Amino acid sequence: MLGKNVETFIGCDSEYDEAKIVLFGAPFDSTTSFRPGARFGSAAIRHESFGLETYSSYQDKDLTDYAVFDSGDLELCFGSAKLALADIEARAEEILSDGKLPFLIGGEHLVTLGAVRAVQKRYPDLHIIHFDAHADLRDEYLGASLSHAAVMRRSYELLGDGRIHQFCIRSGERAEFAFAKEHTDMHPFNFDGLDALVEELKNTQVPVYFTIDLDCLDPSAFPGTGTPEAGGVTFLQLLDAILKVCVTNVVGVDVNELAPALDSSGVSTATACKVVRELLLALNK
Repeated sequence: MLGKNVETFIGCDSEYDEAKIVLFGAPFDSTTSFRPGARFGSAAIRHESFGLETYSSYQDKDLTDYAVFDSGDLELCFGSAKLALADIEARAEEILSDGKLPFLIGGEHLVTLGAVRAVQKRYPDLHIIHFDAHADLRDEYLGASLSHAAVMRRSYELLGDGRIHQFCIRSGERAEFAFAKEHTDMHPFNFDGLDALVEELKNTQVPVYFTIDLDCLDPSAFPGTGTPEAGGVTFLQLLDAILKVCVTNVVGVDVNELAPALDSSGVSTATACKVVRELLLALNK
């Protein structure tokens, strides 16, 4: 059984046995291709969460009414993506084996692959809903197949055609968009098509892994990220989309790519905290 972290995300201090959702951090950014610093994201989110209330006026819910356990950050090998992913996968497997939902906080987006590997083993018919500015469908980046730029391509190799649903994508190589046309369900630029997808997934009750790269937000709202990309969505648009996705059968989730030092104002970290709070509450149906 996992032990409590010393500092938890606000309102997430339940006992492990009682919790239905378990937070864990993956402070890893060794494949970041532009601006590093996402390894500090999970700790910053946890620490700065105390600038929020546990109550959400958007959902009329309070974190203190639910059982969430925060197991803290993993100690990952910064020099090896393979070892880091194995540790993330093992932690997600432990949480799943105890009948709980793993909630991963990154870190760069590659950390998603470790959790997806664990969840896909338990749920072979898994679908992924992916919010991001970037397609992340490269076969490799600078010779590395384990890269944040290739995380959805590696996930595709586990799931196969038509089971990765991508929204807000506005950046990538031409080859990535060509690959998406053949193999994924891509909705570029915004959340058009999300309502129909949610209705389909809700009716079939297929298991869903939900991954949010925070750079889906416009840099005017979220500059503190490694690869900011103009033309993103607003916080309220993202919140609306989160609430929609969480009516499906979500069995695993992550939020990633906050690099807190890249926004000295602290606004990006505050936004990330609010995303995590609203997501936790939306998952508690």
